[in-house]
Amino acid sequence: MMRHTAQSISKKVMIIAALSGIAAFANLSPALAADTAATAIEKGKAVAVDRKKGNCLACHAMDDGALPGNIAPPLVSMKLRYPDRAKLREQIWDATIRNPNSIMPPFGRHQLLSEEEIDNITDYILTL
Repeated sequence: MMRHTAQSISKKVMIIAALSGIAAFANLSPALAADTAATAIEKGKAVAVDRKKGNCLACHAMDDGALPGNIAPPLVSMKLRYPDRAKLREQIWDATIRNPNSIMPPFGRHQLLSEEEIDNITDYILTL
């Protein structure tokens, strides 16, 4: 009987510990999500302004970029222009889907950028 009681108490302690850990993690999740989003935006900006990666500045005026191009629309008010994140991501992935005559490189279709880099650039551009 004593052994059964000890096992029962042990199981209850383990369950309480597990639930406490889940509750603690749930409380950290919003902060963790905010940090992750901020990191994605920072990474997106880094790729967007990198002359050997996204190189958005070659064609677009944006944010605080140095020596922007002027052959493409300026990247401003992007949430108003692209309220649907998926459509902006699609535009970055392959602009020729919507406009076969686009001169914008198909970053995803030609694997010029990784899927994660495209996601990060999308998140960054939506902040402009």
